[in-house]
Amino acid sequence: MAHDAARDAAYDVAAVRALFPALKAGSAHFDGPGGTQTPLPVIEAIADALAGPLSNRGVHTAGERNADRLVVDARRAMADLLGASPSGIVFGRSATQLAYDFSRTLAKTWAPQDEVVVTSLDHDSNIRPWTQAAEAAGATVRWAHFDPATGELPVDAVREALSERTRLVAVTAASNLIGTRPDIPAIARAAHEVGALLYVDGVHYTAHVSVDFERLGADFFTCSPYKFLGPHLGVLAARPELLETLEPDKLLPSTNAVPERFELGTLPYEFLAGTRAAVDFLAGLRPDAEGDRRRRLISAFTALEEHEDALRLRIEEGLAALPGVIVHSRAAERTPTLLLTFDGRDTFDAYRYLAERGVHAPSGSFYALEASRRLGLGDGGGLRVGLAPYTDTEDVDRLLQGLADILKGA
Repeated sequence: MAHDAARDAAYDVAAVRALFPALKAGSAHFDGPGGTQTPLPVIEAIADALAGPLSNRGVHTAGERNADRLVVDARRAMADLLGASPSGIVFGRSATQLAYDFSRTLAKTWAPQDEVVVTSLDHDSNIRPWTQAAEAAGATVRWAHFDPATGELPVDAVREALSERTRLVAVTAASNLIGTRPDIPAIARAAHEVGALLYVDGVHYTAHVSVDFERLGADFFTCSPYKFLGPHLGVLAARPELLETLEPDKLLPSTNAVPERFELGTLPYEFLAGTRAAVDFLAGLRPDAEGDRRRRLISAFTALEEHEDALRLRIEEGLAALPGVIVHSRAAERTPTLLLTFDGRDTFDAYRYLAERGVHAPSGSFYALEASRRLGLGDGGGLRVGLAPYTDTEDVDRLLQGLADILKGA
């Protein structure tokens, strides 16, 4: 049996759990890939932002200065989390909205002979905006497919879809359905060799891995704070000099400065406060870590990965002892997210059974429609089990017991 991560001196899961009011309800949450629970410091930061004077950004009144500070602080926090420049951090309503905005902006430069590459591993929010933009521009869509037997998306599968006409490659850094983590730096090199831009969906990846934007080699990288303990919005990172070359549709009186010219309308200042608080919370997961926030984040994610990997192994060992369980998460490099199906049993029934017992592990394809179909699961998908910073061994054991009860017909 994997070691008890709750007793790991580098990661005190009991102390982490104590800061999540939602956990007092007693449920075991394996629904983090769809959105994590929220810790008290994030809740308090949002409330504090709303409680103080607040107005549109400016320098003359307290409300204006507070709004400006919240934006600046959130940009710096997200830059530290992603290893990017604050001047390249763009906020939006969601990662889906950002993908649509940037697909329309980039498609202005596409011509009918151009090509766009998408993958069957991706969430639909990193497929449909690009295929629809390509169709509108008369460009061709080419697909890179993952291997359903292994869950791997080989670099060669992407490389074979490339040509000198490729303008953009859209790929996930980690599958929200089966956890697969493709080799993004290698895919970036292949895309750049043919002069294409790389747009990376990091929504699932950012919740589990220390992101290094420069090392990944992405031109654009998106994530969603509500997947890593924060509020509901989307974030995009890019090099400021690249953003300077792009001209989005925007209102005439709105600023043309980067990155603000990509942020349409007034920003949700209270959610930016919560985002900064979520990053600070993550940076504190390992209280003994030293250095600036970026260094503490790297240390914290090292401890978090060890914690989650230990729990994932505990789940996998438990599942191996249960009859009729098929695990579709098989890639060598993956997040602690497992997609399960059962011989002769509907995963929605399992979802409902577990929910009645206070174990939250939902069933579906979770907008990864192409991936679900390629796995032979149609549009229904499977039961998804995802870990989060607050998951502990008791949660895992409750999940395994619930699944055992289902399979023996309890």
